[in-house]
Amino acid sequence: MQKYYVNTPIYYVNDVPHVGHLYTTLAADVLARYYRIKLGHENVLFVTGTDEHGAKVAQAAAQHNKTPQEYADEVAPVFQKAWEATNISHDYFMRTTHHEHKKIVQGILQKMYDAGHIYKGVYEGLYCVGCEKFLTEQDMVNGKCPLHPNQEPIQQKEDNYFFKLSSFGAQVKAKIESGELEVQPQSRRNEVLGRIEQGIEDISISRQGVAWGIQIPWDTSQTVYVWVEALFNYYTATKIIPGKEDFWPNQLQLMAKDIVWFHACIWPALLLAAELKLPKAIFAHGFFTINGQKMSKSLGNVIAPQELVDTYGADGARYLLLSAYTFGNDGDLALDKFTDTYNSDLANGLGNLVSRTAKLCEGLNMGERTPLEFSEKYKNRMEHYEFKEVLDDIWAKLAELDKYFNHTMPWKLKDSPEALKEALLPVVQGLVDIAAELEPFMPQTAEKMSKQFTSAAIGAVEPYFTRI
Repeated sequence: MQKYYVNTPIYYVNDVPHVGHLYTTLAADVLARYYRIKLGHENVLFVTGTDEHGAKVAQAAAQHNKTPQEYADEVAPVFQKAWEATNISHDYFMRTTHHEHKKIVQGILQKMYDAGHIYKGVYEGLYCVGCEKFLTEQDMVNGKCPLHPNQEPIQQKEDNYFFKLSSFGAQVKAKIESGELEVQPQSRRNEVLGRIEQGIEDISISRQGVAWGIQIPWDTSQTVYVWVEALFNYYTATKIIPGKEDFWPNQLQLMAKDIVWFHACIWPALLLAAELKLPKAIFAHGFFTINGQKMSKSLGNVIAPQELVDTYGADGARYLLLSAYTFGNDGDLALDKFTDTYNSDLANGLGNLVSRTAKLCEGLNMGERTPLEFSEKYKNRMEHYEFKEVLDDIWAKLAELDKYFNHTMPWKLKDSPEALKEALLPVVQGLVDIAAELEPFMPQTAEKMSKQFTSAAIGAVEPYFTRI
């Protein structure tokens, strides 16, 4: 039986979850729910979690007068609560402070060291604490990290252990070009291949002055560079979760485009050195702005997932985010228009059609029904991450049902139950089919629709969506 294993990045605990974290996690959730329908729940694994080591986590902990572990233990549940509020259906929440993760990572690195893939050297250069990232000339814009332009990179010079990344560049390139490792979308694939072709250097994989991390097993004066051990979480999760070892390698790793190099070049190289299988696919989506502006604390436009849920409900928030623009591209979340979209598409659109149909069905024996099989178009769009387009197709079907409803005017047939039933059946079956297609996106709404319209006795219920 085919298995499907999908991951999000694991999110730093130096900050609380925001809508950017939710966007990536929601996409993974939609895919996990779709493949559970297709393959069965037992054949799908969805893992998200938190990245809890490194200098910036230690700094954030110190600012709160906490030890790093105490701080991580406080913040990790905040992410878990955010995912609960937005109905994220992950199977496991990975934390890099898990003792088994530490042990497995140390064992892998020891194997790589013994095989000659790791050596000691001196690192000298710039380091961005905000990204926990060593910077090259290619990385910087005007001498600074493009993601943290208000934070001066730190000049570092220290004894480190280096991974022979340069020895694996040709192999990684060949894996990508052959399609054995898919890097999507095409623009990200081209970016990674172009950078490999320019030549890649060995990278430091340890830190001398960062105590908060996993110790290098053969030299406890050093800790593993946070990015290196964090990448291995995708693999270690399958060793930690009982009965999930055969889910490796994963089918998909989702992330934003700023971390595609780590995932599409460094990560595969580490796996090759460790003699482990590579992921099947890596998909790096674009960035989004908020009402045309970059999301930042200084602008006060950082949105917490709970804020969206409080206003629009979990399903409303999920719909608004994934219908906003094509997944994979850069785009804008027009939060100032979210209420208009919510009212037109959900309250007046889907919700109104459901209410009108259910009310007219009351007292009739409509017979039981089941949803039609997913169309090839639907499956193809879902498996190519075309979430907005799937939702557009569903709303086009709703528009057709609404048009049919208004054309046949079933409310005029109340005195003829059989004629009324005949007029309503296409709408009822259409809503059942739509419920099935909506399940990965809006699971609570889909469940309500399915229960309401698959039974013979259909009755009115409270409105799904109330106008704001």
